[in-house]
Amino acid sequence: MNQPGFSPYLHFDRSDWARLRAATPLTLSESDLKALQGINEQVSLQEVVDIYLPLSRLLNLYVGATQGLHHATDAFLGKPGAKVPYVIGLAGSVAVGKSTTARILCALLARWPNHPTVDLVTTDNFLLPNTVLESRGLMNRKGFPESYDVRKLIRFMADVKSGRQDIQIPVYSHLQYDILPDRFVTVGSPDIVVVEGLNVLQSRDGNPDRPLRVFVSDFFDFSIFVDADEVDIERWYVERFLTLCDTAFRDPSSFFRRYASLSVEEAIQTAAHIWRDINGPNLHSNIQPTRERARLILHKGPDHAVQHVLLRKL
Repeated sequence: MNQPGFSPYLHFDRSDWARLRAATPLTLSESDLKALQGINEQVSLQEVVDIYLPLSRLLNLYVGATQGLHHATDAFLGKPGAKVPYVIGLAGSVAVGKSTTARILCALLARWPNHPTVDLVTTDNFLLPNTVLESRGLMNRKGFPESYDVRKLIRFMADVKSGRQDIQIPVYSHLQYDILPDRFVTVGSPDIVVVEGLNVLQSRDGNPDRPLRVFVSDFFDFSIFVDADEVDIERWYVERFLTLCDTAFRDPSSFFRRYASLSVEEAIQTAAHIWRDINGPNLHSNIQPTRERARLILHKGPDHAVQHVLLRKL
C-alpha cells in the first residue's frame, strides 16, 4: 500500500489490493463472466480474483455492519423496522466499463449468504423521454445533468431508503434510444441496490433556477467511481462504436441504424466527433469533477484492467 503525502484515500496498487481477497471464494465461472461483460470488454477471471473479490469482501463487511446497526436500532425501539436495502452508487464516464463493473459486482454480492437479493438500477431509466428532450433542445445533451428527471430519481431513492417495496420505474431502450412508454420494471425487496450511471455523484441537475437541496448520493451507503485516462476512454468509445456499427446499429428498429452503412473511416470520424462534442465535454464538466466524492475509486489501465484502487479513509 502506497500513501504519497497527505490524501483522504488509502492507495493500493493491484497486488496490494489483490491480497485483501483473503479466503473469499471465486463464485463465478468463465461462462458466468462472459454473460456479464459489455461490448469490447474482455474481463478475465484473474481480474475478478484480483479486483472484484476483494471489493465484494469489503462490501460484504460493510453490509453486515449496517445490518447490525439496523438490528440494534430495532432492539432499542422494541419493534422491527422496515427492511431497508444497502445502496451502492457506481459512477464513471461513457465507455469506461461501469456497467460491466456493476453487473460483476451484483453477481458476486448476490452469492454472499447474508444479502442474496441484489438489484441493479441504471439511471438511464430516469432520462427524460425524447419528446421532452427535443422540445427543450437537449437531444445532443443526453447524459448531461439536465437530460435526467432527477426529481423522479430522487423520489425513487427516497422510496428505496424508506423500505417501500415493489417500486415501479421506467424502462429505457438503448436500441430505440428512448424511454419506452407504458413499460416499467419493479424493484421488489432487495438486500442491496446498485445504482449505476453517469450522474449518480453529481450535486446539481443542470437547472440553476431550481437548485437541488437533496442529492442522489445522499441515499448511498457506499459509492464507487470507475476511472481511467481520457485517451483510453475515448479509444474504448470509438472501438465500441465500430462494433455497434456492425451489430446493434444494423437492427431495423435501432435509432442509430443510419450509422450501419458508414465505412470504417467514416465511423471512426463520427465517433471522434461525438466524443469531442458530447461525451468529452460531459466528462470534463460533470463526471470527472465528482470522482473525489466516491468512497472508492477503481483506476483502469489501457487494457481495461484495474491498476490502482483508492479507498477513502473513515
